[in-house]
Amino acid sequence: MAIQIHLDEVLKRNKMTSKQLARQIGITEANLSILRSGKAKGVRFETLNKICCYLKCDVGEILSCDGRLEEENE
Repeated sequence: MAIQIHLDEVLKRNKMTSKQLARQIGITEANLSILRSGKAKGVRFETLNKICCYLKCDVGEILSCDGRLEEENE
């Protein structure tokens, strides 16, 4: 996968559950779960901004790119 999600690590570092985060930023637990699993096809900048503001982190702490196209991984 070209984009990797590190939200679980950031949540652990902040001693927070995904349920708490979902409630605080105003999205469903199901949508947050899709993002956490890496199965999301897209994410709104507004949602990333809310997550980063609430967790006091940078986007780069949540998302990273391994430099490969997704087709290369299949």
